[in-house]
Amino acid sequence: MLIEGHKGMGRVSKSDEGSRECSKGSSCSSTPLADTDRLKDKMRRRIESRDIWFSLEFFPPQTANAAVNLISRFDHMAVGGPLFIDVTWHPAGDPGGDKETSSMTIASTAVNYCGLETLLHLTCCNQTKDQITQHLKKARSLGLKNIFALRGDPLGDEWKTEEEEFNYACDLVKHIRCEFNDYFDICVAGYPTGHPDCGSYKEDLRHLKVKTDAGSDFIITQLFFKPETFLKFYTDCRAIGITCPILPGIFPIQSHHSLRQLAKLSKLQVPQEIKDVIDRIKDNDDVVRNYGIDLATDMCRVLLKSGLVPGLHFYTLNREVATVEILKRLRLWTEDPRRVLPWTVSANPKRKIEDVRPIFWASRQKSYIYRTQDWDEFPNGRWGNSSSPAFGELNDYYLFYLTNKCPKEDLLKMWGEELVDENSIFDVFTAYITGQPNSNGMKVTCMPWNDDALAPETSLMKDELEKVNQMGILTINSQPNINAKPSTDPMVGWGPEGGYVFQKAYLEFFTSSENISALLKVLKKYEMRVNYQIVNVKGENINNAFNLQPIAVTWGIFPGREIIQPTVVDPISFMYWKDEAFALWIEQWGKLYPTGSHSQKIIQDIHDQYYLVNLVDNDFPLENCLWQVIDDLFKLKASEQTRGSPA
Repeated sequence: MLIEGHKGMGRVSKSDEGSRECSKGSSCSSTPLADTDRLKDKMRRRIESRDIWFSLEFFPPQTANAAVNLISRFDHMAVGGPLFIDVTWHPAGDPGGDKETSSMTIASTAVNYCGLETLLHLTCCNQTKDQITQHLKKARSLGLKNIFALRGDPLGDEWKTEEEEFNYACDLVKHIRCEFNDYFDICVAGYPTGHPDCGSYKEDLRHLKVKTDAGSDFIITQLFFKPETFLKFYTDCRAIGITCPILPGIFPIQSHHSLRQLAKLSKLQVPQEIKDVIDRIKDNDDVVRNYGIDLATDMCRVLLKSGLVPGLHFYTLNREVATVEILKRLRLWTEDPRRVLPWTVSANPKRKIEDVRPIFWASRQKSYIYRTQDWDEFPNGRWGNSSSPAFGELNDYYLFYLTNKCPKEDLLKMWGEELVDENSIFDVFTAYITGQPNSNGMKVTCMPWNDDALAPETSLMKDELEKVNQMGILTINSQPNINAKPSTDPMVGWGPEGGYVFQKAYLEFFTSSENISALLKVLKKYEMRVNYQIVNVKGENINNAFNLQPIAVTWGIFPGREIIQPTVVDPISFMYWKDEAFALWIEQWGKLYPTGSHSQKIIQDIHDQYYLVNLVDNDFPLENCLWQVIDDLFKLKASEQTRGSPA
């Protein structure tokens, strides 16, 4: 929600383009425009096509655990297709710092690790010009490119102007434009009933016009309770020459307490008829929330029917249920199963051209982004044959966007409070694949190498995966072979409509040295068809990769475009991945148990003695042969054991 003050001053207009006069004493820079798809351009196209969008507001949490949950919520709500999210600026919580609970870190994580277009709030109240400039430089370096310029609240009860500093949001807008040219898209706040600190509604509109003329690209309004309040505000804005997009701020009432807090902070008057209803049901949060959903849905329908509203902005209070339900009722929640690429695309401008990644990090995409964050260039078109990919070390398993989102108690119930032997491990892997409850009656919903539920395409090989995991082929990554499936296929599709996608069968797993001995013998029969790489924790590596060349394992053909090959098996990158893959046994599983315990020793032994294997079946038009390879492995072992047993 917007809580901004001003006294006396304060989708897409082209008024932000071109040069602007700088304030006295300021050092104008020539920050180049990022070569990316900007938020204001996305808005313009959606307006031109009359394609209504929605956006979501979140606030930084107070604890590290809450930060983990919030990032998980970003991932969940990204499925619905928001045009952008925004993250509020909380001066009391070191918002520009590096803690996991800071506004800057949360917004950066949303952009870089969740692939969400993100709008960062920035207030100028109680900050010097130099501090604000440093915040903006940091935001730019982290890939943030949208700023919500606000004045903010004074430390005391009354506002006091400060000489040589910024006193109003329009000052902040001018400073951003002067110091950073058009690098940032800028949003400002609008108040449908007028700002509570302003002398009159008309005066507040004039201040808003000053903010937009200073270089703002769009407006998000403070919340309101009746659609006619916004519609009048919209008409009045247009009447005085405000031409940029104006987005209504929608607040679904979710509890009696949140409504009271909101009214206090925003100094808004809640209509008496709403207060009367809430007073009767205030002790039942579920009933209050349902009432709030109905109220907000009806209001949104009126706004959308007016034809004046290009999008809706929701104040979520970091909750999902009410906002998602409203969006579903309005048919704005899309859940389109198709993906731009088989992996989540980062919203950082420097990664916009990236369209190729090694398959190994398919289920640990945030880790891949973290380990490649310092790259100057990213693969585009093809992976190439780099002899030194220069992956950063991954020692920071504790970082909130890399850690497992499940609490330790749940992980122990899923992965075993006490392990007996290797078979206990096999059972955990099998339970994860099948989705069936384990011996504790609990479903295994994640693994150290897979923090989420299985990908839909895994169902195409579920029976085979269950069988091999039961036998000690502990799979951590796989994909079926696909031959010219439509890009719109709900299970394996990706990319634009009208295309066709292809995949080579891929299988990656841990297994014992005993199985490796048999596997190497079996693979001789498949030498021309199957590429393999086998490595242990020491880095002892066996492979048949020709000159260590990468292999395309996913590609797509689309109208009017070159072939896109977004995932590869790269033998060099695999050696960097193996360090992480082996370490996860200890970092995320072994450390659950007391030091020196039997359970921890089982994990340590697997870490020390098992091998990590990847197999690629190059004949993608034919039936996947990798299951036969595994079957041959165990048949060979059985025959060798029979021959070696006494008569």
